[in-house]
Formats: sequence, C-alpha cells, structure tokens
Amino acid sequence: MEEKKKSKIISQEDIFKMLNACYEKSLNGINKVSPPIEDFANDYLKKEKDKEKAVKAMLKNQILKCTTSGFITGFGGFITMPVTIPANVGSVLYVQMRMIACTAYLAGYDLKSDQVQTFVYACLAGVSVNEVIKQAGVKLGVKLATKTIEKIPGKVLTKINQKIGFRFITKFGEKGIVNLGKAVPGVGAVVSGGLDYAETKLIADRAYKMFFEGDLSVGEDDDTIEEKTIAEPK
Repeated sequence: MEEKKKSKIISQEDIFKMLNACYEKSLNGINKVSPPIEDFANDYLKKEKDKEKAVKAMLKNQILKCTTSGFITGFGGFITMPVTIPANVGSVLYVQMRMIACTAYLAGYDLKSDQVQTFVYACLAGVSVNEVIKQAGVKLGVKLATKTIEKIPGKVLTKINQKIGFRFITKFGEKGIVNLGKAVPGVGAVVSGGLDYAETKLIADRAYKMFFEGDLSVGEDDDTIEEKTIAEPK
C-alpha cells in the first residue's frame, strides 16, 4: 500500500509544470538560498574574466558542491513545486537546471527566450534536438549560434518538448507509472543528501557542449533508445 502511494500516473503536463516552476526559480534565485542567475554568473566572471574559464569554474564547483553530503537536504522546504514530489527531487532538479541555465547565460543566450528554455530542458533530460531541427528543415549552420536559435519555430519546439516529456516519463517508469522519487536524473543515487557525481558531471558536460560548442547532438544515443520505446505498439 505504501509503495502505491508513492507512485502515480504522471503526465507530460505534470512534467512541464515541474520544469517550468523550477526554471523560474533557477533564473530568479531563492531568497536567502541562491542569487538570481545573472548575479550567480557574474560572480564567476569577476573572478575569471574570460567566459570560458568562468563557466568551467562554475561547473566544477557546482558538481563538487552538490555531491557533498548535506548540500541537497540543506535546501529543505525552500524548493516547492506545483506537482507533489519529494523535497530532494525538487532540490536536485533545481541545482542541475540552474547549472545549465548559468552555462547558457555565460554563452550569451537569452534565458527568457522560449527556444533557450526548451534547450535547457533538453539538456537536462539528455534529449538531442539535432534530428528534430534537421527534419523541420531549419538551417542553423555548422553549430548553434545565439542569434540563429531565435529562428527555430514553435512547431519545432513542440516536437522537442514532446521528446523531453517522454524522456522523463519513460526513462524512470514503465507504462507511464513513475515513482516520483526517481523522476529526475541522478536522484536515485542521493544518499544522505549527496548527489551522484557521474550523473551531474554528465549533465555539466552536456551543457558545455550544447551552449559553448554548439553541439546539438548531445543525448543522441539516448534518443535512439527512446524512439524504440515510443514506437512500440500500445
């Protein structure tokens, strides 16, 4: 009975309520816990001057910080979500998304853009946007650029968001039934507030490749698995 209470049918709507709330908190910060993303990023720029060095320092520090026992649980009730999820899940989601958003900001992207917001979600979920953009006939050049991303139409963002929703639902669940305690990458490895180092580093590397190197193929291997899952007959 107890296990059934922890699990529920989670929809794409639930996923995006959670992601959108977390994105807003990531950008605006949390009072007495973390500053707005601009202040967070600029603090590294003051120390490093060069944006590339600043983002590498930020990623390194965030990986170390959130793998320290007690860091995640230290957020406690500060992380509240519109979907009922364990406090540690919301905290992990916040830390990882904020790390990605800061990377995008330092690379010169407009975090208020719908396109950039979708790319941040794709990076967190490990969803490749490469094929979706190609299939839509959108030409972005050899790699992603801060201005050309704005040319990506809404219908393409919708397809990418569908893949993101499926990733969160299918990666940790079976037939749409998800234990919300495992709805976020890495949360299964949380022990006494420590976050799995390898998973967080993977997300950090993905963020750097996407926003600083313009590599839209990050997460492509996972997409192959996902497409097979989605394509299975109902």
